[in-house]
Amino acid sequence: MKKTNIERLIQISKYMFFDAIAITVTYFMAIFMFMVIEVPYDQNSIIYALPLVIVFKLIIFYFSGLYKMLINHVGLEDVIKISIVSVLSNVVIVVFIAITNVQFMYKSAYFFITIAEVALVTLPRIANRIVAYFKTNLDWNRALGKRTLIVGAGSAGEMVVKEVYRNKELNNMPIAFLDDDPKKIGNRLTGIQIIGPIEDIQLFIDQYQIEEVIIAISDYPIKKLKHLIELVAAKNVKMKKLLSFTDMDNKDRPKIIDVRIEDLLNRDEIKLDSTGIQEFIEDEIVLVTGGGGSIGSELCRQIIEFNPKQLIIFDIYENNAYDIQMEIERKFKKLNKPLNLKVLIGSVYNEKRLEEVFNTYRPTLVFHAAAYKHVPLMEDSAVEAVRTNVLGTHNTAKLATKYNVKKFVLVSSDKAVRSTNIMGATKRFAELIVEEQNNHNTSTKFSAVRFGNVLGSNGSVIPLFKKQIEDGGPVTVTDPEITRYFMTIPEAVGLILQCAVYANGGEVFILDMGEPVKIKDLAEKMISLAGFKPNVDIKIEYVGLRPGEKLYEELMIDHLNETHDKTSNDKIYIEKQKHVEESLLDLEHIRLSFEDLSNYEVKKMVSKIITTYKVNGK
Repeated sequence: MKKTNIERLIQISKYMFFDAIAITVTYFMAIFMFMVIEVPYDQNSIIYALPLVIVFKLIIFYFSGLYKMLINHVGLEDVIKISIVSVLSNVVIVVFIAITNVQFMYKSAYFFITIAEVALVTLPRIANRIVAYFKTNLDWNRALGKRTLIVGAGSAGEMVVKEVYRNKELNNMPIAFLDDDPKKIGNRLTGIQIIGPIEDIQLFIDQYQIEEVIIAISDYPIKKLKHLIELVAAKNVKMKKLLSFTDMDNKDRPKIIDVRIEDLLNRDEIKLDSTGIQEFIEDEIVLVTGGGGSIGSELCRQIIEFNPKQLIIFDIYENNAYDIQMEIERKFKKLNKPLNLKVLIGSVYNEKRLEEVFNTYRPTLVFHAAAYKHVPLMEDSAVEAVRTNVLGTHNTAKLATKYNVKKFVLVSSDKAVRSTNIMGATKRFAELIVEEQNNHNTSTKFSAVRFGNVLGSNGSVIPLFKKQIEDGGPVTVTDPEITRYFMTIPEAVGLILQCAVYANGGEVFILDMGEPVKIKDLAEKMISLAGFKPNVDIKIEYVGLRPGEKLYEELMIDHLNETHDKTSNDKIYIEKQKHVEESLLDLEHIRLSFEDLSNYEVKKMVSKIITTYKVNGK
């Protein structure tokens, strides 16, 4: 403590000394000015008065808090404070001279003295920041950072430049701004020229040899963003953007991130109407099986926002369950909101453990997301696919009936349609189980939601491509013609919640996902936006379809059925389902025999129930 006080005293004394010199210099500058313009003055009066002025000023500065400033963090507010204190103290001196008629300095000279004093008193306090600025820029230029074009010459653009200067890991060298405001073009922002409109970006990329583009426009319209991505991708220039203000916490520093994968898709992001979801979720006890997975964890994030009476996360993998638990608890603690969250470990194929959960917590809504979903892995582990995707679903659905759950929603997949793999076949089997349960149940409404591939989920193609690009390639695509439907995780979960509201029992809800995306095109865009040329800098290799994989995914069983029902959301419709009897599912036989069968035999057994399933694609 003594050492801290001594250091503080030394700091104050040092800046008092600097201020005394600064005040003295301002008066000598005034005297020199009088000498130049040959104005008479009383030299003796100034010599006697100056020490008293310095003492008066230092006392005022001390009690005004000028010596409590954090020198390494002096900003505009501190400079304004110095200016106000200097002006007011000099006003007091001028008033003193006017009242006492002690003419040691001309009153008019204090206009010049005040300006000089503010500058000289401020200079030592910002010297560290000036040195740091030039050092940073010197290091930055010496590092030969990537020549960078910033799109958007507004406040967000200024934030980007400051973050680039501050964060050496970014390794960018801003060359110019682009902006569509003609009033800005030709001017400078933070010393960097605004050279032209955004539409001419390809011209400027060539002219200035740009290596990276950063979008610095908050919440840039999706259509304009897609167009800009196309222009930049054609030049094989790496592309980043400032994280949207709506995605940042108030305390976050600006974050410059890679362009999101969602921005690469040639479709508008689907925004589902959430009307009625609040009333549907609020004050209910909600169970999410597989709540730690990609879809399950996002379900938990969104459900908890609608004020359920209790949210129960049930998952076999403790690490994922723990991660989502900590994330939700941190968020609610920060918001100081009440939270009723329970995280339980267990598997849906353990019927005894699952019944303990239903009996103890009595959920009123169930979202069943627990499933194995990796197509190639399940081809070699068909027994496990049946254990979790079929029997686990049957266990959960039976208990939902037994404990009078209001609504049960199965998370299904487009791979359930005319499946060529065991994973898809077991998901179709799960749909039939849900349909069968609904047929003889009057209190619980069962439904399923079927959608395509989810961007960023565990095992999806996007993270794989990203890692392959970071490793320098090659990027592996199964077939040049392969296509997939895509949606974001929040979109998928929004669909599930919206469909749960619509569900009256027995529906398979399907999202109108627009046109499928060609995986080859997606790979080429990702390579281009990473700053490389496809098949020049990074090769694309075609490795052939994996076991059970299809060239084209489908979302419906019967394309010719014109009786598919529309919902009030034009992006969601309902596929008509046939009546399913329990005897047709042969679940008891499967339960008793599947453990003793080979991988191939399990597939054949499933194909007898799911007649559209072709074992090993045949």
